[in-house]
Amino acid sequence: MWYVSPMSAEPGRREQNKRRTRARIVETARRLFAERGFDAVTVVQVARAAGVSEGTVFNYFPAKEDLFYDGMEAFETLLVRAIRERSPAESVLSAFQRFVLDSTTRLAAEEITDVVAAAARVIAESRALQNRERAIVARYTDTLAAVIAEETGVDERDIEPWAVANGLMGVQQSLITYIRAEALEGRHGSSLAADAEAQAERAFARLETGLGGYAIRPPR
Repeated sequence: MWYVSPMSAEPGRREQNKRRTRARIVETARRLFAERGFDAVTVVQVARAAGVSEGTVFNYFPAKEDLFYDGMEAFETLLVRAIRERSPAESVLSAFQRFVLDSTTRLAAEEITDVVAAAARVIAESRALQNRERAIVARYTDTLAAVIAEETGVDERDIEPWAVANGLMGVQQSLITYIRAEALEGRHGSSLAADAEAQAERAFARLETGLGGYAIRPPR
């Protein structure tokens, strides 16, 4: 993922120390995961390399997968904010598209592509990470569907908000899969950013125009 974490007020000294400790643990864990693979690294090894106790690691991260996906946790907050704070008369589709495209522009930075490629390698080798990512995305989709249901005034059991949420998240996840594959093949910088943006715009345009006339089988 390449989403920016939400900004917060300037923390006190104690909070700053906690954030530094957390950041050191995450940086150490990701370095070890990249070197050895996620499944081959234990929490004890991460703790020792980061200079903290195993208990300290678990205080910040209840599960080992949380060490890898720490950055994804901000996505849900940012997503809900983008939807709830969209301009009057702006659709959910438009707000979601803007949110995704704003994040995609960061791929123009060379170092971001390197991070994406490294993460893709680790994920590809770990079933545990793949399962956790699916669970996280499912939670995002549930949250988005609930927000849409609330704003449209329908019952949460109504399937339309769920169909919309799954469609939007489907584009976002397909885009991530595409970007990871391209990064692993050596694509990077502004070329990848522009290509990813074009892919996303085509997919969102299809959602906007609908599926009625898409992929109609020609007569034989």
